[in-house]
Amino acid sequence: MRTHSAGVHKVFGAAPKKAPARSVGGIRPALFYSLFAGLLATNVLTLVGFLMAPDISALLSGQNDQVFAAYEDRIAQLRVEVDRLHSRQFAQAGDINLQLQELTQQQEVLLEQHQLVKQLAQKAAEMGIDTSTTASAAADDDEAPTAPIATVAPASATSEDLAAVSSSMVQMMDDSRMALAALSGSATESTTTILDALKGIGIRPSMPDDSDLGVGGPLLPPTTDGLDSTGIVDDANAAYLALARFKAARTAIDLAPVHKPMGALTRVSSTYGNRKDPFTGGRAFHAGIDFPAPKGTTVLSAGYGKVTFVGEKSGYGNLVEVTHGTGLVTRYGHLSAFLVTEGQIVATGTPIARVGSTGRSTGPHLHFEVRLRDVAVDPGKYLAVGKRLARFLGA
Repeated sequence: MRTHSAGVHKVFGAAPKKAPARSVGGIRPALFYSLFAGLLATNVLTLVGFLMAPDISALLSGQNDQVFAAYEDRIAQLRVEVDRLHSRQFAQAGDINLQLQELTQQQEVLLEQHQLVKQLAQKAAEMGIDTSTTASAAADDDEAPTAPIATVAPASATSEDLAAVSSSMVQMMDDSRMALAALSGSATESTTTILDALKGIGIRPSMPDDSDLGVGGPLLPPTTDGLDSTGIVDDANAAYLALARFKAARTAIDLAPVHKPMGALTRVSSTYGNRKDPFTGGRAFHAGIDFPAPKGTTVLSAGYGKVTFVGEKSGYGNLVEVTHGTGLVTRYGHLSAFLVTEGQIVATGTPIARVGSTGRSTGPHLHFEVRLRDVAVDPGKYLAVGKRLARFLGA
């Protein structure tokens, strides 16, 4: 993401510069290309506003299906607008004042969308995405002007004024695109980190992909007028998909059995693997990790799942078993009391029992066990992944 640092600094750290005045009389074809670019850019850039509309909070709170559908509709509407602008002939092209008035109105909208990109970056940081490339720029942005970049009295407008306004608007579009690209890159990098860590312990969450954006349409040759009219749509789509994928990966962390089964794990009295048996003195396999704690200490579910066993089991004493899906089960043994019942759905961190010393035990402690397809695996690896990924759940 360091490759985007300079561009993002440009977005939030300084106001775009005016285009140099042109000493030309009349309206040339190049001017109308600039006008078209400005109008098209601001209409297309309304999608950036969608990213921070009330729906973004729904996206971040897990209502993915409804939000995806809403965004599909909005992107479809946006494409209709793009097609309409491509076919527009600008019949009123001779009225510079009218064009300038429309441009300045669009410019105000663009300034607002520009700020929304900044807000999106801040929300990404709250979600745990590394946005260090935008941090210093975001601080500087408080000093950026909030008035339109290029203001001209309509009565005295010239073709040069029109070109200057259009140019500044196109520059803001480019800056916003660079910021969106930086966000996409950071979110993608964070998602990859999460998925790689979860894959190492056998967890492969389902992830949204391009098909969730509902992208399609006829195959047409590229335009040759030099205007990348759909580029901002692609960038906004990419930013949205990257954040949606990060959200799915972040949710997978929260659901996975990788969290501490007690509020404070201060000491381990017995690790996973072969050990000296405390009763026989010989070598024996230990299928979990033992955490000593005072009797009555609250035991927490290490992940989201369904309680599939509550009762007494040989060797474990009082036991709670939680099934998490994809073949993963956690066991909590030697308990003194139960706080859940069979069939109950529990979230990560739900109190499920209290520490005890029932069964084959020499003193109060929690026996924590993870089983994958009914084979005991090292719980330490799961807890280590949870600790490593905890920064993504900090907000």
